[in-house]
Amino acid sequence: MADRFKLTLAQLNPTVGAIEANADKARAAFAEGQAAGADMVALPEMFISGYNTQDLVMKPAFQAACMTAVKALAVDCANGPALGVGGPFVEDGKLFNAYFILKGGKIASTVLKHHLPNETVFDEVRIYDSGPLGGPYSVGNTRIGTPICEDAWHEDVAETLAETGAEFLLVPNGSPYFRNKMDVRYSHMMARVTETGLPLIYLNMVGGQDDQVFDGGSFVLNPGGEIALQMPVFDEAIAHLELERTDDGWRAVKSDLASLPDEWEQDYRCMVESLRDYMGKTGFKKVLLGLSGGIDSAIVATIAADALGPENVRCVMLPSEYTSQSSLDDAKDIAERLGCHYDFVPIAEGRSAITNTLAPLFAGRDEDVTEENIQSRLRGLLLMAMSNKFGEMLLTTGNKSEVAVGYATIYGDMSGGYNPLKDMYKVRVFETCRWRNANHRPWMAAPAGEVIPVSIIDKPPSAELRDDQKDSDSLPPYEVLDAILEGLVDDEKSVADLVAEGHDRATVKRIEHLIYISEYKRFQSAPGTRLTQSAFWLDRRYPIASRWRDNG
Repeated sequence: MADRFKLTLAQLNPTVGAIEANADKARAAFAEGQAAGADMVALPEMFISGYNTQDLVMKPAFQAACMTAVKALAVDCANGPALGVGGPFVEDGKLFNAYFILKGGKIASTVLKHHLPNETVFDEVRIYDSGPLGGPYSVGNTRIGTPICEDAWHEDVAETLAETGAEFLLVPNGSPYFRNKMDVRYSHMMARVTETGLPLIYLNMVGGQDDQVFDGGSFVLNPGGEIALQMPVFDEAIAHLELERTDDGWRAVKSDLASLPDEWEQDYRCMVESLRDYMGKTGFKKVLLGLSGGIDSAIVATIAADALGPENVRCVMLPSEYTSQSSLDDAKDIAERLGCHYDFVPIAEGRSAITNTLAPLFAGRDEDVTEENIQSRLRGLLLMAMSNKFGEMLLTTGNKSEVAVGYATIYGDMSGGYNPLKDMYKVRVFETCRWRNANHRPWMAAPAGEVIPVSIIDKPPSAELRDDQKDSDSLPPYEVLDAILEGLVDDEKSVADLVAEGHDRATVKRIEHLIYISEYKRFQSAPGTRLTQSAFWLDRRYPIASRWRDNG
């Protein structure tokens, strides 16, 4: 029997629906594995189709195209190592999340996912059928067990594979990022290693798909808990892993251990990668955004410049008579520091025309939020006109605190195609700006240094839609607001829980009310980067029309 096994791990970035392009990536990985003398090349879960496909995978023509690509891949990769690749599989009218083992020009084995995740961003119970608990497959004289993603978060699949002769576990994943998720992965995979006594190879994909970012970070665990290999987060990478047979069974030979950045860097990288891939996978090359001189548009401009290059970012200042001189100065300053294109488009003339048009209808009525929203919607109209004319995607810039309580104008500053900041609360926005000013990485396309003026970070937040307006006029201080929102939204705490923690009951009830009445705005809002397990979209799905309130 062979005493060594070489496994090439391809931590790559597929594109949903780009079946032939994904297959070409698989061929390139196969060639690298073949050149390295690998016994097997492994790609992540659902790689041929891209992931997360949502309901697209239920389309019969899509399923057929995936299977055609897999069979062609088997033929093209006949002479060399075995190739493992994930994709959809239909049998007897049932649809499965499968992992195909290609050898000798054909599909030699098919593993079917047993446990189907049905929480947060996943709806797999609705989409797929559950495969049976199965045994290992053979590559040469080595028997490999493959729990597919969620299967490795439960003990029964891995234990069944170990009991039926698996010598190590290869776990292909499409596991999206949320803050500090690596600790959760390590914990679950360590449990599988402890229960089975087998080495475990955790292979994850990278890349953005709509709101989700697959962050890679593939790793290998030996029995006893030793990390034998740690691949980088967020980067495409190929690693060649050696396993050797010992008196105690197979063990992975210790290899490279990439360092993992802290949560501040990972969150920022996630926002950059999500925008970069959203643009690339939808075909856009350039973006524009309204640059107000405030902190939210400042960090979004920085994220965009880091993701796409400053030359592909248009910053537009659209001042009214309420725009302060400091905002005018700060907006121009950050655009120049980043090296982005800067346009100055006053809205006074357009606002006057709209006000005059409406004057006969509004006669005898006092000015109120209507007039404030006209400014925001006029800015949205002008930005969308520029988006259409220049072919540049408009970014929206509302943070999670504002998105939660509806402190944004629908069809106004909520206009846009993507929002990198959508799942980051305001207090974290301030800290993220400070982090970016102090740090620069090779994956950032914008300049290093203090690109966000300290004056933007330090000044009181304001929408500047009326004289002397401050966010604190309408909302509690952001430290208080964010704590209440984290309780109500992220932790599903009751009003009574938050009052017991020391929050004013009237304030909590008011914030709860704002969350519920803003659901219709979020339903129509742009997608944005998912950073937590309580992001607004697939993670948290509430009815728009609802009269329920927590009166406890």
